[in-house]
Amino acid sequence: MGPSRSTLPSGRAHFQHGPIDLVIAAEGDADAVQAAHDAAWQRFTAVLPELVAELPLLRAPVGAGCPLQGPIARRMWQACAPFCSGFITPMAAVAGAVAQDILAHYTGAGIARAWVNNGGDIAIHLATDQQVRVGLWADLARFRPGASTHPLPTDAQFTIAAALPVRGVATSGWRGRSFSLGIADSVTVLARDAAAADAAATVIANAVDVPDARIARRPANQVKDDSDLGERLVTVAVPPLPAALVDQALQAGLQRAEALRTEGLIWHAALVCQDRWRSTGGAAEQRLVQ
Repeated sequence: MGPSRSTLPSGRAHFQHGPIDLVIAAEGDADAVQAAHDAAWQRFTAVLPELVAELPLLRAPVGAGCPLQGPIARRMWQACAPFCSGFITPMAAVAGAVAQDILAHYTGAGIARAWVNNGGDIAIHLATDQQVRVGLWADLARFRPGASTHPLPTDAQFTIAAALPVRGVATSGWRGRSFSLGIADSVTVLARDAAAADAAATVIANAVDVPDARIARRPANQVKDDSDLGERLVTVAVPPLPAALVDQALQAGLQRAEALRTEGLIWHAALVCQDRWRSTGGAAEQRLVQ
């Protein structure tokens, strides 16, 4: 199947091609918005073939010197490079990098604000004095959009204003579309752009972990034979755990998140596991309000 384009009932654009599924909103001058949609669509039709052409390198660990050629592939590598002291491949930033690339068509004159949502990883454009409100869904196991009234209720919301150094939001966890080494239900990261947020969310979610025989893990390549994680054990099931163990896992993740925040790699992170949560710069122990 080739790329497809449609307009959702909300007026948002929907671009889809293989595993790439974008929902795009833009506000401003009508002609400028339409021109941005058309330019973004032209770019989008080439994205998947461009990535597939370099897929072996995209699945290889990030090391010294970027061997990639395409602009999205290079953005993926650059987002993951700060974490190359551990195992990471550019695929850790693919969703955010794609969103960021498409967003570039929505940053010109006449566009007040826009966002490109690639499966929950979001690239944002805000003109001066603009802002956008983002909802957080903490546990994908409870995500039942078809059973909910509109608007979909969220566990938390936050506002991103143009003055903040944040233009990307990404979420990772063991229940998500990609594999995780940890047990976080979700780790949501705010960073300078979507690719950076995507890579950091992956790293922090991997750190939300605790050794316990009740946690089910399998080699990634047995769950999906072409996984870039190879034989590394990924989480496939997490039973209810004692609060003390959940807190231990969250604290490990928070320590990683705070270190990234100190390094200037992220602006904020919210970590959730079994209805317990931590937040960078937040209280030592907090419980998610349902």
